[in-house]
Amino acid sequence: MKVAVIGGGGREHTLAWKLAQSPSVDKLYAIPGSAAMSEVAQCVDIALSDLDAITDYAQKEGIDMLVVGPEVPLTEGLADLAQSKGLAVFGPNKAAAQMEGSKVFAKNLMKKYHVPTAAYASFTDGDAAKAYIKEQGAPIVVKADGLAAGKGVVVAQTEAEAIEAVNAMMEDHIFGASGGRIVIEECMVGEEASLLAFVDGKTIVPMISAQDHKRIFDNDEGPNTGGMGAYAPAPVVTPEIRKEVEEKILKPVVDGLKQEGITYQGCLYAGLMITADGPKVVEFNCRFGDPETQAVLPLLDGDLAQIMYACAKGTLTADMVHWKDAAACCVIMASAGYPASSHKGDVISGLDAVDKEDVMVFHSGTAKKDDQYVTNGGRVLGVTAVAPDLKSAIEKAYDNVKRIHFDGQQVRSDIGAKGLKHLK
Repeated sequence: MKVAVIGGGGREHTLAWKLAQSPSVDKLYAIPGSAAMSEVAQCVDIALSDLDAITDYAQKEGIDMLVVGPEVPLTEGLADLAQSKGLAVFGPNKAAAQMEGSKVFAKNLMKKYHVPTAAYASFTDGDAAKAYIKEQGAPIVVKADGLAAGKGVVVAQTEAEAIEAVNAMMEDHIFGASGGRIVIEECMVGEEASLLAFVDGKTIVPMISAQDHKRIFDNDEGPNTGGMGAYAPAPVVTPEIRKEVEEKILKPVVDGLKQEGITYQGCLYAGLMITADGPKVVEFNCRFGDPETQAVLPLLDGDLAQIMYACAKGTLTADMVHWKDAAACCVIMASAGYPASSHKGDVISGLDAVDKEDVMVFHSGTAKKDDQYVTNGGRVLGVTAVAPDLKSAIEKAYDNVKRIHFDGQQVRSDIGAKGLKHLK
């Protein structure tokens, strides 16, 4: 079949790389793609915001399935539009994508269907929000309701910090309309992990667990980013916890949506806090995580395109999905100034020195200039290594990171360290 990956970041590069290996894919497109993605797919320069042009092109080319990487086209209804034109889509429709597009929608759904998550309240009035913070005390979490590119969450250690976050979101509008409504929730204590699942509307097949590292500096210090690295599987998600997540979180959410008249098809991402009382939901995303995708998909043993097509058609079965008995570690190399800003145009050297076997370099924010890759975003590269065990995967990833260089690069040195502690 002909498949088009929608997007052009590190997650989409990974999706395209994996789909290119699928025996069932005859032709692969990337819209708009990137210079790096052009090595595995035909890039088509259509803006992500032009949903009509994307779907018209797919129809004209006889593309069988769209695989949507980023959340924005999904929350804007790309899947609905594509389906109305007879195209299969891996990715939820607009109503289902509210699981990420509106934190209030997701929290209310979880409350209604008894899915474990942090206690919360939502606000459209800044004064009421600040009064609630003073009443609850700190630490406390402040979240913009809408999309904020992974940066709309402040874990405030003091009441003053929480009030500052409310002002930034509701008065200074740092996230635009996304911060017009906010959620304030209790600060859960535990260890975070992610469990992504393939969903066809009724059948749910969880992937292997992963753990993202959100903060810019080692030991989880500094501001939140889109993610500085990930590894899979995450030992904190034991077989018992995984089963609990499937039965008490994933299934009630997909069934609950169905009861609300909403069919969820695509990837459902559960961001979890593993607390003393069991797993609880931090957030849901309506698509593959970035950088979890870079750690999870290299461990998939099977035809990704067929699995995705089955999700789109409602024919998914558990026996389609198999995993390698191995571990993967992805280390993000970010540009100078990230996450507040990003430095563009710095020449990247050493990419040709990377191991050819079991090491992949996924491009998140690069461009090609005079036949050389240069930085073109905050997160620049994701260096992923696969090995028989986590320790070896971490060592191999960092060994290859050391071979790559660009000015001002930022790299955490402790990706996967929490996982090793569990294994001890």
